[in-house]
Amino acid sequence: MTTPVVLALGSNLGDRMSNLQRAVDLLCAGEGGLACTAVSPVYETAPVGGPAQDDYLNAVLLVRTSLTASEVLERCQAAEHQLGRIRQVRWGPRTLDVDVIAYGGEHSDDPALTLPHPRAHERAFVLAPWLDADPAATLPGLGAVAGLLAAVGTAGVARLQDQRLTLPGADAPEAGAAR
Repeated sequence: MTTPVVLALGSNLGDRMSNLQRAVDLLCAGEGGLACTAVSPVYETAPVGGPAQDDYLNAVLLVRTSLTASEVLERCQAAEHQLGRIRQVRWGPRTLDVDVIAYGGEHSDDPALTLPHPRAHERAFVLAPWLDADPAATLPGLGAVAGLLAAVGTAGVARLQDQRLTLPGADAPEAGAAR
């Protein structure tokens, strides 16, 4: 049996688009235990919290896996490391940030991996791409992503019409990529 997982991707250093595509490629590599099912359109977003920094490119990746939540987190952190992420400043600029937003319906208060992500319901840069990738999405314990996005609004979040991420082996962007 596999568990559906929602991963949020972000980059604001270097070639942001290339960083996101490389992250998708790394996370969706066949031997990694993550079966990628959809990738959202790319959004350009204003940074939230932290020091002054450049805008981000953000996307959401939907996967299915038989890995544990901790193992998924390890894969995400390995991808960040491969793309040169250095953790110096909390909420600072980064080549790649991968957050586990939801792991099935699991709830956890573990400080290493709180599930669902404790601030996802407040972040349009997570909710907008997630809604594009899965219009019926729900955030466990908090409700429909469409309603959560309506509550927070989309200020500072703009969908890029000319940028697309593709899943490995796909000839064109996934269905959720162009709505």
